Amino acid sequence: MKRSGLLRTLSAAALFLGLAASAAVSQEPPSTRLAPEEAQIRKAWHIEMAKIPLPKKGCFQASYPNKAWYEVACKAAPPYPQPPRVGPRPLIVGNGDDVSAQAPTGFISMAVGSFDSSTATSEAGQINATGPLVANAYTLQLNTDFFPSTTGCAGSPNPGCRGWEQFIFENNGLAGSAFIQYWLLQYNTTCPPGWFTYIIGPDTYCYRNDSLGAAPAANQPVTNLTLMSLTGTVTATSDSVSFFDGTTVSAIAGDNSVGASAGWTIAEFNLVGDGGGGQANFNVGASVVPRTRIVYGGTAPPNCVAQGFTGETNNLSFGPTAPSSSPPGPAIFFTESGAGGAPSDCAAATTVGDTHLDTFHGLFYDFQAAGDFLAAQDDRGFVVQSRQVSGAPTWPDATVNKAIATRMGTTTVALCLAPERLYVDGKIARLGRTNVLSLAGGIDITRRGSDYFITSQSGDSVRATVHSATPGWIDMAVGLGHWPANVTGLLANAGANVYEIAARDGTVLAAPFPFESFYHPYTDSWRVSPTESLLAVCGSETELGIPSRTFYVSDLDPKVAERTRAVCMKAGVKDAAFLDACTVDVAMIGNDEAAQIFVDMLPPVAVGEIVDGTDTGAAASAVGVGHGSHDSRDLRRRADPSDESAEGSERHNR
Repeated sequence: MKRSGLLRTLSAAALFLGLAASAAVSQEPPSTRLAPEEAQIRKAWHIEMAKIPLPKKGCFQASYPNKAWYEVACKAAPPYPQPPRVGPRPLIVGNGDDVSAQAPTGFISMAVGSFDSSTATSEAGQINATGPLVANAYTLQLNTDFFPSTTGCAGSPNPGCRGWEQFIFENNGLAGSAFIQYWLLQYNTTCPPGWFTYIIGPDTYCYRNDSLGAAPAANQPVTNLTLMSLTGTVTATSDSVSFFDGTTVSAIAGDNSVGASAGWTIAEFNLVGDGGGGQANFNVGASVVPRTRIVYGGTAPPNCVAQGFTGETNNLSFGPTAPSSSPPGPAIFFTESGAGGAPSDCAAATTVGDTHLDTFHGLFYDFQAAGDFLAAQDDRGFVVQSRQVSGAPTWPDATVNKAIATRMGTTTVALCLAPERLYVDGKIARLGRTNVLSLAGGIDITRRGSDYFITSQSGDSVRATVHSATPGWIDMAVGLGHWPANVTGLLANAGANVYEIAARDGTVLAAPFPFESFYHPYTDSWRVSPTESLLAVCGSETELGIPSRTFYVSDLDPKVAERTRAVCMKAGVKDAAFLDACTVDVAMIGNDEAAQIFVDMLPPVAVGEIVDGTDTGAAASAVGVGHGSHDSRDLRRRADPSDESAEGSERHNR
């Protein structure tokens, strides 16, 4: 088993749209050719302007580098809703599938959305999810989470009523505008005066724009993304939104209709469709890196939350790699592209092939025991288990995954081989013609080819890739919807030390791992007992065993090793540790397809070797291979790198 970190490329269907705008562009912003340093200086100026209160209620602009607001006429805001997420999470960005920044403590008073980089050359979308596709029709949305709102929900009979605030820049292909849209979710009675009714299932939702309308801005083609930034600010008595195009900032004061300052803890920022749950469609090959900064009264990096709140989407997905660490912060930033393929996740680990493991912190090690094991369990009750079967008689000292299972909330899902079958809460489940199954509690199961995606509304995910060719095996990737998190199991480290793992009773082993200590106290502690098993539906009889010896590439017949290594190199596997593991996998599994999982994997942070002997005090420097924590391909969560607590302990894998 090895970690692909939910990274193996599964391109979300990127749609090439060589479309012209339906009408001539009325205004274009100044030159987009700014040096990166100059662009950062201007974005910092925008943040400073967002901190300067507007002189009064109204619409205002300011021109870089002056720090004086001047009043302009407001314009009408788009009259249609930008609705909240609903239904299954898709395998593209939006409708709940996103990466958001959560304040470690307190409430958010300001958030800033911007773009570190973009290769987008075109984009097209519908207006309010209707009519023809229009070039450069999209919204930038900076959204709060759904929070209890005593201000907005006072007239609701539903104690579950929630407030939601959206700071929006809308571009319709002709011109832009910045405005605020407010929501009362599940208000479930007649909406207050001035609010519009929006029905989702049996529930009544209410929405309205700020009363002044929108602040005008120039038309913004997506080729200008790296110049743009959007801010939202809230206090106990006011709120405002401002949009910056690299030269001019446009701002409007809102009505503070939902009291966000007393409830805003998570900020979502992205480019999505222009209303109605619509989609923004980037060109083939587009890759975008959004950054979400938050102001909450502290300097520690934000927590990562693998969820979003808006119902609009774009046609990209997450990955395939994470951006390198860079200021400013506190912030989270991530890559989304047509070559991604991963559900959103805040830390990810994978088990693949013949059982090698890569932990959430990045330790890559062999695990060749047979039986049912606890792969991961977090502090919120998310559980993943795997069944490993020996390759005997041909390969008695190696194992492969034959079944996986997960519990998300109260729902249990299991995937079994021989024959391939899917169970939900102990009963056979079929996905039907749509290959999507939405379950109670917000759990979605989606199949794309040989890949199964199991996701929860909180962002936890399991990706299982079924290889049906003999001997048959399952590659598994595990994503956590919240990070930092307390995780135990085979995919966890002992605390934040990448060189250490811990048995269930807390006993710590340091790499390199002595064979006897590794395969007896450690391995035995993570075996799944019948009372905790989620895998019984795949067959109650399971083999129990450990290898008689370590099994590495040097144990292969030299001719076999030469052939299978050549297969891996031809496939594009380059990392030394992965090349060795791939060589063993292709030889043992007997199928060249086993090499593909390694092609897009990010290199591990460290490699833990299993050795003869009993000394458990080996120093970390003895570990075979390490990769620098500032490698542009590393798996750290993208947070403020000036905070040293984030280094070496947080992996954000795309």
